[in-house]
Amino acid sequence: MYLYFVKAELSTPCGLPFRTVLTSYYKSKHFKCRTRDPFNDFTSPDQAILCNDSNQSMYCQLLAGLVHRHQVMRLGAVFASALLRATSFLERKWAQLCNDIRTGHLDLSIIDPACRSAMMSILSSPNPDLADEIESICSRPSWKGILCHLWPRAKYIEAVVTGSMAQYIPPLEYYSAGKLPLVCTMYASSECYFGVNLKPICDPAEVAFTLLPNMGYFEFLPLGENGALAMDIDEDEAVPNDRLVDLVNVKVGSYYEFVVTTFSGLHRYRIGDVLQVTGFHNQAPQFRFICRRNVVLSVDNDKTNEEDLHRSITTAKKLLEPYNALLVEYTSYADTSSVPGHYVLFWEIQMVDSATSIDAKLLQECCVTVEEELDYVYRQCRSQEKTIGPLEIRVVEPGTFEALMDLFISQGGSINQYKTPRCIKSSTALKLLNSHALASFSSPRDPKWVPLNG
Repeated sequence: MYLYFVKAELSTPCGLPFRTVLTSYYKSKHFKCRTRDPFNDFTSPDQAILCNDSNQSMYCQLLAGLVHRHQVMRLGAVFASALLRATSFLERKWAQLCNDIRTGHLDLSIIDPACRSAMMSILSSPNPDLADEIESICSRPSWKGILCHLWPRAKYIEAVVTGSMAQYIPPLEYYSAGKLPLVCTMYASSECYFGVNLKPICDPAEVAFTLLPNMGYFEFLPLGENGALAMDIDEDEAVPNDRLVDLVNVKVGSYYEFVVTTFSGLHRYRIGDVLQVTGFHNQAPQFRFICRRNVVLSVDNDKTNEEDLHRSITTAKKLLEPYNALLVEYTSYADTSSVPGHYVLFWEIQMVDSATSIDAKLLQECCVTVEEELDYVYRQCRSQEKTIGPLEIRVVEPGTFEALMDLFISQGGSINQYKTPRCIKSSTALKLLNSHALASFSSPRDPKWVPLNG
């Protein structure tokens, strides 16, 4: 039971289609006309995977997975966030899904003709016994281990759990009761296929990918000890030849930025991934994926960097000015404790004139303004895909960011070099910020999003 989804297909001004690499693959003959493989057989009908409405697609794919629950051997999605989102969706919809199985009729909310046709062949007849089994499991007070209970023959979960997706490992382990290994098999991007995990059953924290030298020409830009970019190299400029390291000359323990030349024509393209060398398989280096370069926040497919965040907050804080209020300092973090995850901003606001005040409606509009200034992918995930929840602003009391600075300095930071981190990774720092929070405000509506070809 692998849950796959397509995203909206867009077009350039001259009419050329463009879409995500996975959407392109699912819509190609390589996927739609594939030869049946008994070792790679999906519960989801193609029509459900290819449905542009993510809610209808999710409903139908989960329904098909439940109907075949005793045949399912593997669970998965491309990214861990999608599988967690599916579990949350199941929590809300299991009663409807059981009703469909019990009656043999598909819920009327599924209006996509291709989906309805495909699913009615799966729901060929009422199955009240199967519905009772699923209802008994889903109505338990605790959902710990729910994936194992619903799909008892499953051997593992396959999904990307490295980089920003590592934040979803604890909830997936909860829903599987720690009984299903989390398997991350490959390292790839839209530009090129890079490598494979030769130890797929290893702990997610120990995943290392062995590069496949025949996939392209791979070079590496050395980084600092913590993965920082060299000060004399701009984020987007071409890298001088003498700074690049060949595949065989990388050093174990060192950090590098990935640079690729592909068969399709990309020449010394900077992928933007920060990697750390962990060893070698024969002469092929093995890397641990550390992070995306300059990404501050990420919940799903979104990648918000510090510049984008600063620009959006700069626009939003102008709403405070007529009320004699100043944004003194801010930071952020991606809250994935609930599904869908969402961005949280901590704002320290100073009132220049004590006679004026700001209300909840104003700060809610600040939330919306920040979201509408973020990039196209974020707004698509928020407004169409619903894979990111409403942005939240937590107003903290005066002096909070001074206390934050004191915390980091007490942990060994230099007061001369201290800069407020624009994204909080430390649980101790997060606890401090939350302890100083005075109020919380969230976006009351989705940000504007229109398909580029619409």
